Amino acid sequence: MHVLSTNNLSKNYGTVQALNQVNIAVPPGAVYGILGPNGSGKTTLLGIVMNVLEASSGSYLWNGQSGNEDQRKRIGTLLETPNFYPYLSAERNLEIAASIKGHSTADISRVLRIVNLFERRQSAFSTYSLGMKQRLAIASALLGDPQVLVLDEPTNGLDPAGIAEIRQLIRQLHASGKTIIMASHILDEVEKVCTHVTIIQKGNVKASGTVNDVLHNDGPAQERVIEIVAEDLQLLRDAITGLQQVKEVISRPAMLQLIGAADMTPQLVNRYCFEKGITLSYLALKKKSLETRFLEITGSSSDQ
Repeated sequence: MHVLSTNNLSKNYGTVQALNQVNIAVPPGAVYGILGPNGSGKTTLLGIVMNVLEASSGSYLWNGQSGNEDQRKRIGTLLETPNFYPYLSAERNLEIAASIKGHSTADISRVLRIVNLFERRQSAFSTYSLGMKQRLAIASALLGDPQVLVLDEPTNGLDPAGIAEIRQLIRQLHASGKTIIMASHILDEVEKVCTHVTIIQKGNVKASGTVNDVLHNDGPAQERVIEIVAEDLQLLRDAITGLQQVKEVISRPAMLQLIGAADMTPQLVNRYCFEKGITLSYLALKKKSLETRFLEITGSSSDQ
């Protein structure tokens, strides 16, 4: 059974369609990334499944059941920066949060240790760095020990050190058995911490599956890129243009780059050159960058 599944979820704001029949299925124990540029519909999707927004059409299920208040209390959420009181301590802020959520204050020390803020529990919130403030927000979401966390742009606005801290925390929470659903516009973030991803653009799902299948699978129809080097590059260029699978030869500094079909394998290229009396000193199959793969899926770098 999926932790979360949506069925043709749509949301309109007047003539603007923020979501268009979105279908996702989050398996238990996943770190599920919802990836897309700003304005793509990620926050709207999370807002609907957490009952902050109402869908125009479609439905969603949590653990096979329609969403209800009791279920939502068992989901830790970080949809926007919590309104912590700046001059109160982290511990006191969490006491207030626990009271509002109906959770025991006995859980506060545990969640502060998880986010590595226990030693600073008596410090005023105003003295925290941005990364510490975000970790306290996640600590608030962890009150009551929910098995599912929903995080909207958890590293937004943080410096590199803060980003690294939050990513490591997400990995730790995943290792402890929690299912995490997170929205992000950062490709590198999803690639580093997520197990599954749905790419959404202008409210439409462009791709969905495991991170490896979506972001690292060039697919049989995609072009291959192979780099080769030999002592005489001009002789190599003249010879390699005769290989049927080679579509284009690009001269690079001290090497040639071959663009070809999926059946242009390194073994084929090496054997062809050997039969032509050319010994290759370098041969490498190059993977497409994540950015290239992302642009192939979305067809655009921005929704703005």
